[in-house]
Amino acid sequence: MLTAGILLSLFNAAVAIGASVRVPLTESNLTVAGSVGAKGKAVAVLPDYAEGRVGGNQNFFNSSTTMTIWVAEGTTVVILGHQDGAPAIDLHLELR
Repeated sequence: MLTAGILLSLFNAAVAIGASVRVPLTESNLTVAGSVGAKGKAVAVLPDYAEGRVGGNQNFFNSSTTMTIWVAEGTTVVILGHQDGAPAIDLHLELR
């Protein structure tokens, strides 16, 4: 997967995919997202409500992983908890 990130970084680009769904009867969401691309953009293409939570501990459950090779970076995040700005259901696809 990071091989694709190296190719994307040659064009200073990154791609992300993510999904989020509201947990019934709560204000919490379950979010699963991942991105790959240039170092400066890999985290920026994640959904806005998940971007600042990579490596964070402000949720009930947060599993974040980042991997870097040369100019490419890959990130994955699984979050369960309150996320400001997260809609009830969301599918996030972005190429930047």
